[in-house]
Amino acid sequence: MKISVIGAGLGGLSAAAILASQGHKVDLFEQNETVGGKMQEINIGGYRFDTGSSLLTMPFVLEKVFEQCGQQASDYLEWKTLDPICRYQFSDRTVFNHFSDPEKNRSELMRIAPEDIDVWDEFLDYSADLYRRTSKSFLFNPLQRFRDLSAKSISDLLRIDAFSTVSRRVDDHFSSPRLRQLFKHFSTYNGSSPYLAPATLNVIPYVEMHLGGYYIPGGMYRLAESLLKLANNCGVRVHTDVPIDLIVPDPAKKRSISGVMINGALYEADAIIANCDATCTYLNLLPENALSRIRKRKISRMEPSCSGFVVMLGINRIYKQLEHHNIFFSDQYENEFRAIFEQKELPVGPTIYLTNSSLTDPDDAPQGCSNLSLLVNAPTIENGHQWHEWKETYTDHIIHTLEDRGLENLRESVVVRKAITPADFERLYGANRGSIYGTSSNTRRAAFNRPRNKSPWFDNLYLCGGSTHPGGGIPLVLQSALNVGTLVDRQKKS
Repeated sequence: MKISVIGAGLGGLSAAAILASQGHKVDLFEQNETVGGKMQEINIGGYRFDTGSSLLTMPFVLEKVFEQCGQQASDYLEWKTLDPICRYQFSDRTVFNHFSDPEKNRSELMRIAPEDIDVWDEFLDYSADLYRRTSKSFLFNPLQRFRDLSAKSISDLLRIDAFSTVSRRVDDHFSSPRLRQLFKHFSTYNGSSPYLAPATLNVIPYVEMHLGGYYIPGGMYRLAESLLKLANNCGVRVHTDVPIDLIVPDPAKKRSISGVMINGALYEADAIIANCDATCTYLNLLPENALSRIRKRKISRMEPSCSGFVVMLGINRIYKQLEHHNIFFSDQYENEFRAIFEQKELPVGPTIYLTNSSLTDPDDAPQGCSNLSLLVNAPTIENGHQWHEWKETYTDHIIHTLEDRGLENLRESVVVRKAITPADFERLYGANRGSIYGTSSNTRRAAFNRPRNKSPWFDNLYLCGGSTHPGGGIPLVLQSALNVGTLVDRQKKS
């Protein structure tokens, strides 16, 4: 088959490589000059910054992508564990280092939350059980047809704690305010609020704390480069700086796409893979009359995940209090999420995720200097937002917040400074209202209502990426590409 893939994010690169390895003729179109989608890198004045994900989890999914293409991931890139995985810094200046060694963690717990030392293991056992119940029945299942669910899968899905919230279940387990805050933050990894999202998302701590968190030497963008190399080696024709004007339905076949419109000309294809935001695919890339008003209204009402306000600081010093990954928790945690999801405002007291990769990769900054990548959860774009003004003022606010948290004289140490706002995510990547994880999981059924990897309205339109099933984050994006490979092969055989 002749297949066109729209978008060279991690999902599009992986899907293109998998489909080409199945013998299809694949063209991959990317509107920007570089591949990787939101996973990019920026080099300024001797400082290197990753703009997307800073942590690799579940690398076995990445290995499966390469195996599907008859290759070995280890021939393309390497990854290594970090210890500690993350340093958590609370508003009272208490520090908790999370190690891969349980005994080291026990010592840390004895220091900051001795009352919950046994509960820690109980909660991670509960998290592991959620993983067992959701992995085969949901995470690694295309869920395209009823036959994809076995009796056991249905039984597991009924027992995934979807009727409580992340926050309520965490509070049920822990009495320590610090550990309550620590475990609530994991739901932000897919852009949701712990006070609204179902307790099912308590599976995420197991993924990071038991399956491990990894870093790719040289920077996370090496992952995008390795997938591009894989795609090229599989015979994919990659076209960058080529935006798609329209996905064109076939006028002769009711449930079929005939191709894509590029610079006013039709590029025919037997199947289309959209690695752009699913909401934007359905509402912006299809003709006005391709879907009914009722369907379009339902799509437009899907709540997007939160966005992110990203700041890159090249500084002329090294802070000894920083590890590779750091989280500075707000002292107004519930108010932070109320501001983002209810008031649609930037939080006054933000939690700041700080990556200091130059600690691990000294070449990421000049000698004696550091590259700090900061991420604050932010609301999606609303009428009245002035992101062009807030880019500078809110960056100042974040720097001031970190100075109050112990990074003394940070402002005077800044040599390089750049910010990325939700408006940039929308403009550069077509993200729905600037969201960075697709749809939120702020209701019981939201995670299960994500757009499927095969369109229900067109027989040859497929979707992958963080806005589709099974969700956002590197491993789930890669899994969406594996799902597409399965579904295209299934359609071919039917």
